[in-house]
Amino acid sequence: MRRSTVAIIGAGPAGSLAAARLARAGRRVFLLDEKMAWEKPCGGGITHKAIAQYPFLADAQIERNWVSQCEIVSPGGRRVHFALDQPIAIFSRRVLNGLLLDLAIQAGAEFRQIRVISIAGTHGSWRLRGLDGEMQAEYVIIATGARNPFRAQFSRPFTAGDLMVTAGYYIPGTSQTMQLQFLLGLHGYIWIFPRANHFSAGICGKLNGLSTAELRSLLEKSMTAGGLPFAGSKFYAHVLPALRLSTLRHAAVSGPGWAMVGDAAGFTDPITGEGLHYALRSADLLSQSLLQGAPETYTARLKKDFLNELEMAARIADRFFTGRWMGESVTERMVQFTELSPRFRQLMCDMFSGAQGYLNLRQRLYRTLPATLAESAVSALGLRARSSRLTAPKVS
Repeated sequence: MRRSTVAIIGAGPAGSLAAARLARAGRRVFLLDEKMAWEKPCGGGITHKAIAQYPFLADAQIERNWVSQCEIVSPGGRRVHFALDQPIAIFSRRVLNGLLLDLAIQAGAEFRQIRVISIAGTHGSWRLRGLDGEMQAEYVIIATGARNPFRAQFSRPFTAGDLMVTAGYYIPGTSQTMQLQFLLGLHGYIWIFPRANHFSAGICGKLNGLSTAELRSLLEKSMTAGGLPFAGSKFYAHVLPALRLSTLRHAAVSGPGWAMVGDAAGFTDPITGEGLHYALRSADLLSQSLLQGAPETYTARLKKDFLNELEMAARIADRFFTGRWMGESVTERMVQFTELSPRFRQLMCDMFSGAQGYLNLRQRLYRTLPATLAESAVSALGLRARSSRLTAPKVS
């Protein structure tokens, strides 16, 4: 094989997009995965920011659901329903994975449905062994997801504190409203995401927190209370990265002749669990580095593009889920202010669209806090006044 051969292990969104980019530029690419397109227990949401960067996701003639409404439920049961400025596209992962795999094959990548069980050799001369033989490549891209069997060989392994368990069901129905529910003490949340022809109902929590059985019980209790039938539906469980700050900063994601992308590298928002945007971006950034003959620039590109954002999210994740703000849990206050303050509701819309990042979030919160408090007070007084008029006894 020519020295330009690249082997990509894993045909999910990150691996497939990298394969498409490299193959279209003339590299010989082997895309290796034991499965074709597959489903997984996640929301499948892609923000407006990601859609704007990758417009083919909006243009492709495939199933998706455009969600324009959001409902958030606080640990205390408070609910707020609001319209999103920019819709979120909700994909089935099987459909999305299939779209990107087709793009890679059409670009000239050679897809082989095999399981790679070992990688040996060195930069420029890697040997990848599967159950049916061995192949060689100059460069290896690892895109195997959070359950990455090669991390210990190339980098620092994930610990339980770096991972999040997701569990869920797919149930009939759809709508234009997605729902997020926070529970007291849970480092995670429950989601109900409407796809094109079914709901993805799931829950996520830290691997070193509640067990999968406990998470499943909480999810089923919530679905029962919401009138969502799940009897007979298939139950799924999966693991996602939700890296600690130290892991994000110090675990290598590339080296001589190799690199990791997407979940395999740990590129998932440790608060929201969003990984699709970072999977696509990391694949793009690595492809740019390779095509410019400068693979050593990959880490610098990550830092400039999104790694600082993920590090900030990792820094504040614990406080978001378990901390307190102005006498209440952070998530309780978040729902309260979203309900009562138009200014804060706009901030939430910007978070969902991707327009508002974590790096300057604190500055915006405190800059707008006086107005948020004033709007909340006025709204709360108005609600109380309306409530008293409705409940006041009639005088004859």
